[in-house]
Amino acid sequence: MREKVIYGLGALAILLLARDIYLISGFPPERAQGMIFKIIFFHVPAAMTAMLGSAVALIASILFLATRNFKYDALAVAVTEVGLAFLAANLVTGSIWGRVIWGIWWTWDARLTSALVCWLLYAGYLMLRRAIEEPTQRATFAAVFSIFAFLDVPIVIFSIKWWRTQHPQPVFWGGGSFPRDWSIVMLWNLIALLLLGTVMTLIRLRQEESQRELDSLRRMAHAL
Repeated sequence: MREKVIYGLGALAILLLARDIYLISGFPPERAQGMIFKIIFFHVPAAMTAMLGSAVALIASILFLATRNFKYDALAVAVTEVGLAFLAANLVTGSIWGRVIWGIWWTWDARLTSALVCWLLYAGYLMLRRAIEEPTQRATFAAVFSIFAFLDVPIVIFSIKWWRTQHPQPVFWGGGSFPRDWSIVMLWNLIALLLLGTVMTLIRLRQEESQRELDSLRRMAHAL
């Protein structure tokens, strides 16, 4: 059943992405920034997908600490890895965009710096898991660290409101506006990336569950 869900959601995500790319390619260049502005249709949804993944990891980590059920630990690590990939995509597309518009690949802007710190925190979460072998201790320490790492997420979201640095205000809640057809495509592309993130999380979750079963069998074999 899970495989059918994965294949179905994956096919839907690919179809939506293909459709969105086709529509985006037909949009005219933005008046001030030209063609590079179209990167926003992937830059923003990637960030939103990553932030949603962080929220899911936070909830799963809290549930693990409350219940000691390892299915929540498996969900936390799966969605963290996927969210980290989307946040990396956000940083890369932002750097490309900045290189064309600002003339530099990187600047220590509040939004950029807080996003990089967020990426490093969740990368540290994965490194912490690899450093601890005992399953219960690993899951407990990782859950606490995941809750701590999430503290940076609101800073990433509101940094361009709190500190006016180089990064522009967000389009939809910063006083800007989008043509209606552009806004609709942006929404559909967000849905496509959320579906893609869900598929990747389900695949990673299945891998995590299989690995835990293998580890359990190894421990039983060593005990014999």
